[in-house]
Amino acid sequence: MTKTSAPVKDTRAMIAGMDPIAMPGVWHFVTVADEGTVARLLPDALAMMREPEGVSLLVSQYVAAREGLLSDLAMAQILLQVTSALDGVGLTAAVSGALTDANIPCNVIAGALHDHIFAPVDVHARAVDILRATAASAR
Repeated sequence: MTKTSAPVKDTRAMIAGMDPIAMPGVWHFVTVADEGTVARLLPDALAMMREPEGVSLLVSQYVAAREGLLSDLAMAQILLQVTSALDGVGLTAAVSGALTDANIPCNVIAGALHDHIFAPVDVHARAVDILRATAASAR
């Protein structure tokens, strides 16, 4: 898998080094208003964000189905393996721009070390190919 290195801040270097890989699993973005349900699901969530309407959670298809929360859009995760600096500029724009040009929707979640792209399951392999080509063109 990935190895942690010094954070990359240079835009071109982040794009060139993103080395995208498809991660296992199918994910659903769901919103839960009930705090008890949030507390129960949080240990299984890959990510969470508090919003005015409730808590958005990113949960596996299994958890979403078990809880009756399956969304209409099953997502696959693409990990950008570059250790991107939190104050780096341009990686998200390059990724979303490349996928926009291919008419592929995406959601981006940035962790402290890596960026994670979520694309619809039916087009995620194509998204990985596009991101690899984008990285190659920046080298």
